[in-house]
Amino acid sequence: MTRVPIFRGLPHEQQVEIAGFARPVVVAKGEVVYAAGEPQSRLLVMHAGRLKISHLTPSGQEQVVRTATDGDVVGERAFLTGERPDHFAVALEDSRMCVFDHADLADLLRSYPEIGRQMLRTLSDRLASAERLLAAVTSSDVTARVAAYLLDLPSSVRDGVLTVRLPMAKKEVASHLGTTPETLSRRLAALARDGVIGLEGGRDLAILDPVALERAAVPG
Repeated sequence: MTRVPIFRGLPHEQQVEIAGFARPVVVAKGEVVYAAGEPQSRLLVMHAGRLKISHLTPSGQEQVVRTATDGDVVGERAFLTGERPDHFAVALEDSRMCVFDHADLADLLRSYPEIGRQMLRTLSDRLASAERLLAAVTSSDVTARVAAYLLDLPSSVRDGVLTVRLPMAKKEVASHLGTTPETLSRRLAALARDGVIGLEGGRDLAILDPVALERAAVPG
């Protein structure tokens, strides 16, 4: 509970009480946690592992929206409104999470209104990120899409260098950004040549010049 933003600001005693509403769930890699249109609205709180959140386009193609990992929350919109989810959640690896049912929402928010405020802040931050990425995606500037995506990834400082980790394989990142894996690799290599990022190997990237990355995220 202490790692989850919507619960982090609550006293420990309240966090323990909220845990009583949660149902632990363990899923295996490749398992569908829930599908679009399912009748039950649930909030997922990740403890370990990774989930892929995606939509299906009218033509049947998968569009990756984001990935969720430790401490992330999935399904806030459906949980708040009671509507059926409009996306799919699939485990990218063996994962553990806690699940809250929409039926418990009224009791939770009545007792802990701060949860509702934190959920709205989380949705607001996600909307801002989506708007920045949308501005890049609707242009033909693939570099802007890649830069906007990197700016929105969770970061950490490693040996004094800001570092991000691609949460999924480059093929899936490319799908999310509406491009090809080859084009994604070329754009990352170009940013590395310009000294904006460093390719650390695997899925790790160093953000060497955050200001230049922000400039690159603005479609040219």
